[in-house]
Amino acid sequence: MKMFELADSSADPEAQRPTWSGRLEFILASVGYAVGLGNVWRFPYLCYSSGGGAFMVPYFIMLVLCGLPLLFMEYAIGQYTRIGPVHAFAKICPLLKGVGLATVVISFMYSTYYNVLMSWTLYYLFNTFGASLPWTSCNNTWNVVDNCSNGFPGNATHLQSASQQFFDYKLLEKTNGIEDLGGLRWELFGCLILSWVIVYLCIFKGVKSTGKVVYFTAVFPYFILFALLINNVQLPGAKNGILFFVTPVWSKLFEVKVWVNAASQVFNSIGIAFGSMISMASYNKFNNNILRDALIVACTNSFTSILAGFVIFSAIGYMAHIHNLPVDNIATDGPGLVFVVYPEVLSTMPVSRLWAPLFFFMLLCLGLDSQFATVEVGVTFIKDQFGPSLLRFLKREELVTLAVCVLGFILGIPHVTKGGIYVFQLMDHYTAVVSLVFLAFFEVVAVCWIFGVPQISLMVKRMLGKTPNIYFRVCWLLLCPMLVLCILTSSVTQYTPARYGTYKYPVWAEGVGWCVSLVSMIWIPIGAIQEMLNNKGSFLQRLKTAMTSSIDLDAEDYLPEKQNPDNSVSETLLNSKA
Repeated sequence: MKMFELADSSADPEAQRPTWSGRLEFILASVGYAVGLGNVWRFPYLCYSSGGGAFMVPYFIMLVLCGLPLLFMEYAIGQYTRIGPVHAFAKICPLLKGVGLATVVISFMYSTYYNVLMSWTLYYLFNTFGASLPWTSCNNTWNVVDNCSNGFPGNATHLQSASQQFFDYKLLEKTNGIEDLGGLRWELFGCLILSWVIVYLCIFKGVKSTGKVVYFTAVFPYFILFALLINNVQLPGAKNGILFFVTPVWSKLFEVKVWVNAASQVFNSIGIAFGSMISMASYNKFNNNILRDALIVACTNSFTSILAGFVIFSAIGYMAHIHNLPVDNIATDGPGLVFVVYPEVLSTMPVSRLWAPLFFFMLLCLGLDSQFATVEVGVTFIKDQFGPSLLRFLKREELVTLAVCVLGFILGIPHVTKGGIYVFQLMDHYTAVVSLVFLAFFEVVAVCWIFGVPQISLMVKRMLGKTPNIYFRVCWLLLCPMLVLCILTSSVTQYTPARYGTYKYPVWAEGVGWCVSLVSMIWIPIGAIQEMLNNKGSFLQRLKTAMTSSIDLDAEDYLPEKQNPDNSVSETLLNSKA
């Protein structure tokens, strides 16, 4: 229970806490975190399978009603309290203070296997500099020649493409199941070390170093995406792929699953409930215009998803044209899209030896931005909780970050065994699918219902000088909790066990998966029980105390007399109409 005996991090926060060097650094860091690999491999497939252009209707409705208000809310919490999610939730709603610790746990678990994707990306990147692209031929030592096809054989045959065999038998050296992890894939082990070294070198100075790195890592992918789009649309068959992506199927709008998919995509893509947005906003100056930043990040994230959709499906249309196959025989989602389908596409493009390394370097930048933010959540918690006493022992703050990175690397080692893909899929399913929605629901309940919309509005008014308008208040009070509850209900009713292709996990592996979920979720009831036991009086008195916020909303206003000039950008949205 000592985990919940939180240190007081609020004393003189302006003096203690570093800040971003400029507003642009925070925006780029947020955009880099929100825009990740999921924008490239999940959104395009989800869009075409959920009604094409018609999917944009529920997607943008969910963005406006759920994504933007919750992002604004998390920014407000972080910037006002100037502490990480663990201490912020302990002050906002002591009863649900476990939500804060759960965000730290889930973010750290996510970072341990997300960096494995970076090791795969590095492996592909290094292989683009060889004499030839190794996934283009069936004449390699790892190929099963009798089952190998140059190009895509289509979903209806038993053959595998050369790129699929490179992924399965060269990159992964895949075993038959999680029961047989095999030995380490030493090349991937080395790439995993390198990826964690890169992450550490980019964040070891905190926001001072991360803020400089994101100028490149957040911007560079857009140059590659636009270059690829310009190149792809000139290829034969690209038009058919794009039409397959955007052609609306209006009947899909009557399917509940499509609306749930839209809400889930907005929710997961922006990164609500990971604690990262709260952590990054806690390094802002007190009167930074977070509404403007939330609008920029939400719009940029959606724009990138749509842009990636055009890039991916123009290329898939080209592949379908070459192999005389329907587009849906090639379209897929998940890691297979960027590590199997797109490498094959790149190998057939003009100047493929240029496009291949640029593509994988772009993936590296997209992934690293997201990894910075998830690792920073854990580092922020440790500094907030144990800062002074830990520094007396470690002497330098950089060693705290190093310790977090080393632990993350060690926990990632099972993913780079020969059966690591099964571990990866199990972790991803029970962390990003099961735990996250459960956690998000309690975050919204703690802030929007127990802490209360009037208190959130007062926090925003203290920082920006204007009360959020009726749109935000209604979203926080009713729409956001209801939509998150719908996502949670749908996730429970439509739950399916983890699978990898046709492989079904044994019962003991499913049990391990649920234990992985509980590692993060268990802190919510533990925190509530511990808070109730610590309080005095009858049950109702203890409950009332546990639901009472300790955030100071009546202290002297930090807002300078001269209003922040940037606030005028969003003054319309902030004007109170109630």
